[in-house]
Amino acid sequence: MAWAAAPTQDEVMARAAILYAGRLAEQVLDHNAQFTERVRAIADVLIAQAMHDYPETADWAWEVHTTDDADQSADCMAGGKILVSKPYVDRLGLNDAELAMLLAHEIQHAALHHNLKEYQAALRLEPAWAQRPFIELEHAVDHDHALMAKLAATNYAQEEEADREGLRLAWRAGWPAERLAGYFRKMMRASDWPRLSKADYPSPALRWRAAQAVAADLQKK
Repeated sequence: MAWAAAPTQDEVMARAAILYAGRLAEQVLDHNAQFTERVRAIADVLIAQAMHDYPETADWAWEVHTTDDADQSADCMAGGKILVSKPYVDRLGLNDAELAMLLAHEIQHAALHHNLKEYQAALRLEPAWAQRPFIELEHAVDHDHALMAKLAATNYAQEEEADREGLRLAWRAGWPAERLAGYFRKMMRASDWPRLSKADYPSPALRWRAAQAVAADLQKK
């Protein structure tokens, strides 16, 4: 039994692979071949860049699938397990650069070990979790409201970092910075509450402004 006292990246990735397989079993996957091919073509370029920038990711068993689930958006679990919702991409009307930004944001969550760092933060905030199995801590960070409230600042900072470093990753992979930033404009326009920040998440309007600033800086290089 793995204990939460000192989770490793390998343990986090192993659990992510199990959870990802469970998610895939509940989905209708890759139903639209053209969309799936488009997502994978863009993801392949970003993954190659991630492998260059973060050499350990070259050893990951990357997977990219699409779903027709309208309740999903996109994510990349630890170890490079990607799932993208066609209804989400269609609703925002994302072009290839904007889709690259969405994928790069999610890839950076994995490349920057955000899951592992979240568990480490949880153990600092509530050391008693070290005496319990890791699988229980894994569940708690997404379902224990008291712990989630304490982790809100960590999650907020991780979202900002994934936005910033995702834009830089996709720019290094060849997409124009200003076109990448367009994803955040579309996300903001599609939001019911574009200026509402949460304790664990910056508002779409803040994310759009921050992306504009990063893009402007990259255009000077």
